[in-house]
Amino acid sequence: MILKRLKINTNLGDPTNCYIILDDNTKEAMVIDPAGEPEKIIEMLNILNANLKYIYLTHCHGDHTGAVTELKNAYGGKILIHRIESKNLNNPSVTLNYYIGMPDIELETDSRVDDNDLIHIGDIEFKVIHTPGHTNGSTSLYCEKENMLFSGDTMFRGTWGRTDLPTGSLVEIMDSITNKILKLPEETIVYPGHGKSTIVKEEKPIYLELKEREI
Repeated sequence: MILKRLKINTNLGDPTNCYIILDDNTKEAMVIDPAGEPEKIIEMLNILNANLKYIYLTHCHGDHTGAVTELKNAYGGKILIHRIESKNLNNPSVTLNYYIGMPDIELETDSRVDDNDLIHIGDIEFKVIHTPGHTNGSTSLYCEKENMLFSGDTMFRGTWGRTDLPTGSLVEIMDSITNKILKLPEETIVYPGHGKSTIVKEEKPIYLELKEREI
């Protein structure tokens, strides 16, 4: 498996992590959260000689979806998002595209995923984990074989995502983290939507023992 992280600049100032996952054997690929700068994402796909199978959106905010239209038009691939979040995707009051100066989504999703659905990129299997709280349809993607989780804006290194935006909930995000993410194996690597990666065991004290962690 090949994993590439692209730091995508958006109008928020804080770069968004866009991830490209490639199966070495089949060259099938998935792009997670194409936040913007489509030329940068397309260039990397070309370098990898990738066959783009899926464009996966962890949630609907404009700083995670800014390059969806350009990427879909240039490379194809099915757009996947949680069933609840698919309803938010075309709702400006939830996506906040206008607020952060990002383009509206012009395409419909190809498939709606649910909790525990399985997604395959070649021989690599990912499980959808519904992790509401940042938005009510936020999800994370877990790969047991590669011991990794893509958490979107649910959990970051040393902290959690905002819950003061439309459809957000502090109660739900804490439940998602403590009862879903932190139940994964302790050595699971967490790749968040912004900032540095972390591992589950280093985040547990924050939520289970109320200890601060140095960022």
